[in-house]
Formats: sequence, C-alpha cells, structure tokens
Amino acid sequence: MQAVSDIQKAILWGAYDETLSRLYCRPIEDVGPFRERMLRLTRNYCETFGEDESAAVSIFSAPGRTELGGNHTDHQRGKVLAGSVDLDALACAAPNGTGEICVFSEGYGMIRLDASDLAPQLSEEGTTLGILRGIAAGISDLGYTVGGFDAYVTSDVPGGSGLSSSACFEVLMGTVMNHLFCQGTLRPVTIAKIGQYAENVYFGKPSGLLDQMGCALGGVVAIDFRNREQPEYHSVEADFRKAGYALCIIDTGADHADLTDDYAAIPEEMGRVAREFGVDVLCQVEENAFYGAVPSLRKKLGDRAVMRAIHYYSDCHRVEKQVEALEQGDFSRFLRLVSSSGHSSYMYLQNVATYRDPREQPVALALAMAGHYLGEKGARRVHGGGFAGTIQAFVPLDMVKEFKAGMDGLLGAGACRVTYIRPVGCCAVVK
Repeated sequence: MQAVSDIQKAILWGAYDETLSRLYCRPIEDVGPFRERMLRLTRNYCETFGEDESAAVSIFSAPGRTELGGNHTDHQRGKVLAGSVDLDALACAAPNGTGEICVFSEGYGMIRLDASDLAPQLSEEGTTLGILRGIAAGISDLGYTVGGFDAYVTSDVPGGSGLSSSACFEVLMGTVMNHLFCQGTLRPVTIAKIGQYAENVYFGKPSGLLDQMGCALGGVVAIDFRNREQPEYHSVEADFRKAGYALCIIDTGADHADLTDDYAAIPEEMGRVAREFGVDVLCQVEENAFYGAVPSLRKKLGDRAVMRAIHYYSDCHRVEKQVEALEQGDFSRFLRLVSSSGHSSYMYLQNVATYRDPREQPVALALAMAGHYLGEKGARRVHGGGFAGTIQAFVPLDMVKEFKAGMDGLLGAGACRVTYIRPVGCCAVVK
C-alpha cells in the first residue's frame, strides 16, 4: 500500500499513464479523464472514511465483460467465448483494524458487515450485502482470515446493461480481499468461482460462471466449463478494430424486474432434459443420444425444452468455430457465426421476448432495427440473459456514427455504447 498523497503525486506525474492506457484501451495522450477518475477516487475515500492524505491504501480494478459466443451455455457446463471490456469498477481500499467491512459504492451508499459472521442470511438474498458476505465467506472457507476493511467503489459499468455489473462488483471485492488478506495468492479463476458461489448461495441467483470468468481473466477468452472445478480456458487473439469493426453494446432500456422466472426457466428446462438421461446438465449428455431421444423428450417435456437443448449443442459447436475463425484471421466467418448464434437464440432458445404482452418486445425490435441499419454488413445478436437487457452488434467502422445515431434515436441517448476489449482482467492498479 502507498500513502494517498504519494499516489496522487504519481498520478499527476504520469506514473500510471501506461497502465491506464492498457486498462482503458486509449492512447497515452488520451488518458487524462482516467487520471482524474483515480484522483477523485482517492479524495472520496479520504472524505468518506475520515482519513487524511497520509493514509496508506491500494487501488483495484475489475472490468465488465461481454459475451461473444455461447448464449446460456455456461450453466449447462458448456462452451463460451467472452471478453473483458474497457468499462470497469475501481476500489480504493485498506484494512481498518476492526472486524467490520465497510464498502461505500457511488450511487448506492454504505454497507457494513461483521466479518466474524459469514453464515448465509435469508433476508439478504437479492442484496449487495449478501454478495459481500458470500465473497468473504468463500475466501474464509479457503483458510484465510478476512478482517475489516474500508473500500470506496466507483463504477462506469452500467447496471442492467448486459456487461455484468454485478459480476464485476463480485470480482472487484474478491480482488480487494485477495490482496488485503491473502497476499494476492488467489488466482483470477478462484476469485471468479468465489463470486459465483456468493451469487448462487448468498444472493440466491442460480447463475453460471461465465460472467465472473469474463470479468476476472481479461482479453478474449474461450472457456469450457465441462470440468466444474477446473474449467479449461485459453486466450484468443482478437483485434476487432484492426479487422475494421467496432463492438457495440445496445441497451434496450427495458425493465428486468419481473423477468426472474423467465431467466430461471432456461436452465431449469435444459436441466429437465439432462435429468431424463440420469445426469444434471447437458454437457453430460452425449449429443447423438439426445437427438435420438427427441421424439420421446418432446412428448414428456414439451417442445420448448427440447429446442433450448438444441440451441445448447449448436451454440457450443459455434464457439469452437468462432475460436477457429479468429485464430485463422477469418473475421468474415466469425461474423457469420455471430449472426448464426443470434438466430439460434431467437428461434430455439427463445430469449428475445416473453410474449406475455405482445406490444412489449424491446430486444426483438432492437435486433430488427440494428439489422435495418447494418443491411448486409456486420452482425448482431441478443447479448446475455435476454428478454430485456441488451443486444450486441459488430459495426463497420465507417458506419459507427450513423448506426449509433439510429439506435440512440430509437432507444434513447447513450443506448448504443462502443466498447473495446480490455487485455487486463481483475488487478491491483496500486499495490
């Protein structure tokens, strides 16, 4: 850790400019706003926790993530392609010498937690406090002692944007505790698993591991979740700008509040198919055996569960082909596979609308209008959970201005966000 005054001087002298350039995918001459953000973070930490500039602190970062392939395949321990993005959450933190964890998040306020009481609390399901308690418990279960600390958090990963703001926060808190109480010994994959554990057990959401892995690892990464304890993953070289495309994430602005049952039905229905074969998840079911059983499966489980399983197998294969296309530099093939994944989600996974009210189909409309603006160029697909949320588009660089204006005109100013793949996952910016 370093004194706040020393960190602030180093920021002003440009000592962190190369780091900021790498984290936020900008030329060094354009990192001024990120310098100011770090300075603001340290000032706000001192003001919030009553410290002066002699206080010793560390600064940590965790990025948001984008799903590039494998829509709703992770919870069946399938294959995904993910990338961390240039939006992140930052924390300025230090041990406080007490048994109390104090985390202030901009826009949300202060939460406090007794670090000696880490048992799940039913009343905390669905809350940030539950997440924080779960992460501390996950690290404690590994044999480390998590003590009290103060942390000030700022984030530009918008909630409900499909960029995994919740997983970003989970990974950020895991990174803070790793460096403050574990000497930085926990690997990013372990931090990701702890985040998933907190979300599943303490927050009460049956999510897969894609979001946390995408936030923790950095860059574009292909992940195979077949082995639950040791997912296989490897980095994939991908430069979308060099290929002539911008990656856009478009927020439809729709409300997620009443969609819990819709999201939960996808893993539940896929799981029903798997259980017909005496296993828990689809990765344990041999594909040919599944297709051979489709006539009987549809009679017992209904057509939608079968179609969602069909999507699972096809999207896992597409991830393999996407990786191959990127590694061979065949970006046109990669884009065709992105479009194919989107079509599969629309037709078979069926997560572009609930159809409870046919007048409300924000994701489907956004996809249609993105297709209108792109014509035969680029690609677009539903992104993340679906139903509300976001879509993803690969837009030729010479069309970005017009495309963004069109989507913002439809969905509101700032709905279309141009993002960049960040090569760095969760990290300590200032140790």
